[in-house]
Amino acid sequence: MKIKDRPEFRDKPKPLSFGPDDTAMAAVTAMNERNVGSVMICDGNEKLIGVVTERDILNRLVARRRDPETTKLSEIMTANPRVARADDDLIDWMRIMSNERFRRLPIVDEGGRVVSIMTQGDFVSYTWPNLLHQAREVTRSSLNRNYQIVLVAGSVALYTIILVAVLAAFFTGEA
Repeated sequence: MKIKDRPEFRDKPKPLSFGPDDTAMAAVTAMNERNVGSVMICDGNEKLIGVVTERDILNRLVARRRDPETTKLSEIMTANPRVARADDDLIDWMRIMSNERFRRLPIVDEGGRVVSIMTQGDFVSYTWPNLLHQAREVTRSSLNRNYQIVLVAGSVALYTIILVAVLAAFFTGEA
């Protein structure tokens, strides 16, 4: 499946973009207003040159006690981030993101301009229904394969419940 085939790709608003000379405070304010975890840093031609994530803000701004009003995004961004194209295979990128431990994947056009961003959460929405389907199929095939064992175990459980009920009634004098 291609990235562009997912509703998460088609339905998202364009990611927040800032220039490298914009301040960290401007980005944090916008991230807070839109409730997003990253901003794209683009040059004068709108080409992606970096990404600033919540982690970048925490590690490169807050932990170093830098002033968000004067710190430029170029000073705290992750430069040259991994990028994908809308025609790329979704499963390949899921594997790459997992192996390389990053959570946001900018999607760019032929000119390197950001058109969308896919997150690990978007990929979870892809895998969750598949995981549920696989769990159902494994359970179903396991029960079918072990039908006789399940039937015997169920019979023993039912017999035990009836026996306990009869003995309880006998000893309490209700029988």
